[in-house]
Amino acid sequence: MPLYNAREAPKLWRKICTEASAEVSLLSENWKLLLAGLVFQYVHGLAAHGVHYLHRPGPILQDAGFFLIPEIGQSKAYMSESIFNFIFFSFILWTFHPFFFQSKRIYTVLIWCRVLAYLVGCQILRIITFYATQLPGPNYHCREGSKYARLPPPESALEVILINFPTGVLYGCGDLIFSSHMIFTLVFVLTYQKFGTRRCIKQLAWLFAIIQSLLIIASRKHYTVDIVVAWYTVNLLVFFVDKKFPELPDRSSASTSPPLLPLSTKDKDSKNKEEHNKILNGNSVDVTY
Repeated sequence: MPLYNAREAPKLWRKICTEASAEVSLLSENWKLLLAGLVFQYVHGLAAHGVHYLHRPGPILQDAGFFLIPEIGQSKAYMSESIFNFIFFSFILWTFHPFFFQSKRIYTVLIWCRVLAYLVGCQILRIITFYATQLPGPNYHCREGSKYARLPPPESALEVILINFPTGVLYGCGDLIFSSHMIFTLVFVLTYQKFGTRRCIKQLAWLFAIIQSLLIIASRKHYTVDIVVAWYTVNLLVFFVDKKFPELPDRSSASTSPPLLPLSTKDKDSKNKEEHNKILNGNSVDVTY
């Protein structure tokens, strides 16, 4: 067993290096889009923190979800966050699987270009929506009497720019319609639905998305309308973005079809080099955003 592992380790390292070389070439073409998408995540956080200054606590609005789903209490509010974190980090790990596995359909750089395009589109709509109308937050720290329900005017621009981290991130109010957690969850689930390969994981991902929706309502972090709007808005935006952007290259035909005869190490290396050369010689041009 130690001898087998010793032989496989150099092969894995060569595979990681070959994949990294291909991804770097794609990154050199798409880095501006990736950077813009990452910068907008900060812009979205800044906008969410800004609307907190406008938030005014008040009576919780009448809500069908609150009537139908029992309140689980503040002590169990972590449940929805636990599911979200599991989905979030599982998706990130999946996007990097081409570096380690032979069976793959995606390029990491290109899939993140598409994901960030989905997120930015949804977040632009979200910012417009929660600035258009501020609702009294149903979350415990947004209710009358909580020290986080109202924010005093900022003492300096630096306080706004830094989003009062981490308190401003953990105890935000006013950015309700529609749920940011559901934006990320649905974008990740829809992306895996299209580019993933395991049917059971797809079904499990949708189940987790539904459970998370119910737990968010049960923990009174959002009104039901925030969840409902997220479900149809994210699905529609993903649909239109996919229509606008070109299809991503599918690597499964080259990587998952088993060869008729076992490949030698030399054959495997030449196959990886051939795939890399295809990217450098023009295939990646068709999928540049």
